[in-house]
Amino acid sequence: MKMRSTSWLGAAESALRAAPPTALLATARSLLASNAQARHVQLLLADYSLAVLQPVTHLPSNGEETKLRDGGAAGRAFTAEAPVVEVTDEPGMVIVHLPITVRGDRLGILSVHLPEQATQGASGVLELAAFATALGHELIVAERDTDLYVQARRRRRLTLAAEMQWQLLPGRGLSRDEFTLGAHLEPAYAVGGDNFDWTVTDTSLTISVTDGQGEGIQAALLTNLTVNALRNARRAGISLEDQACLADQAIYGEYGGMLSAPTLLLRIDLETGLSHVVDAGSPQLFRLRHTTVEQIRLDAQMPLGMFEETEYRTEEFSLDPGDRLVIVSSGVHAAQRDDTSAFGERALRETIAATRSASTHETARAVVDALMQYYGGGDLPADAAVVCLDWRGNPAPSS
Repeated sequence: MKMRSTSWLGAAESALRAAPPTALLATARSLLASNAQARHVQLLLADYSLAVLQPVTHLPSNGEETKLRDGGAAGRAFTAEAPVVEVTDEPGMVIVHLPITVRGDRLGILSVHLPEQATQGASGVLELAAFATALGHELIVAERDTDLYVQARRRRRLTLAAEMQWQLLPGRGLSRDEFTLGAHLEPAYAVGGDNFDWTVTDTSLTISVTDGQGEGIQAALLTNLTVNALRNARRAGISLEDQACLADQAIYGEYGGMLSAPTLLLRIDLETGLSHVVDAGSPQLFRLRHTTVEQIRLDAQMPLGMFEETEYRTEEFSLDPGDRLVIVSSGVHAAQRDDTSAFGERALRETIAATRSASTHETARAVVDALMQYYGGGDLPADAAVVCLDWRGNPAPSS
């Protein structure tokens, strides 16, 4: 038994694009049954806290969840971002767990129960993986028109502030030839003011991490204003320091200095790795080069919106291929329990160094996990945002 020619993938992608938003899974099942002899297909999406994979079904029932950290095949495929073939009790049948990742943003897993022979050969699993990626692209498009997939990711109800924050985020990952980004945000179901944002052009990558002051709706509104003010200025094509100045004016105009938004703005030249940064507040930046973790010390400038018409300036540092950057909000580096010393820079350095071989996604998650262990488990008392960047540099031109 063999998979059909790769030509089936083009027809399958067209069928997925033509499917109604709520019928993507049903369409995928039909396509995989016809082209890969699949007997059962399950779509699992990662929840907001990256603790479980939850099956997509028609609400209100979402079925049984799969814990990401229990060593199961689906969790391993998600963490490693690579297909995992699981042997079943039924002779000749396997389950292929396929990561659904779109441009570096991990969404979940497509689990396909099918004959083992269908996975063999040079292109068997590769074809299935390409199909899962195509499905991922359609899931992102479908979320504009249906809540089915958004709701399937929820273990419990989000607070209104968290709803606003998750709608504001660009995703949790991005990958290009020059770099890979991964990020994490906690407490996922109750986050208020912390945020990360990024955008890429042909020549540069821009990242921001914001600590919105306050709690709940107040913090979420402040952060929404900050991020959208930065986006508006950035899309006008102005310099990084002027982006900070315009966002500062917008926030001060609304709050009169009563609230501010500590923010770190970073722009990396994709050709050279030269990085320009504006430190407007409390997020901190660490660089792992070879085996050494160092904090990139910056001149702290006023948080956005604290004073009227603040002038901002950029600083520079360089990135070499192989460098890793980790940006953390104050909820991480300034974490403090009443009965002990602060979480602090030492714990951050140790966690960053210990996860050198892990992906950017897993490193960001590991930093938050270490923080949660510091607090004894459960939800964090303050928001925590972590962004991790692996820098590969501009690929050498082909000869």
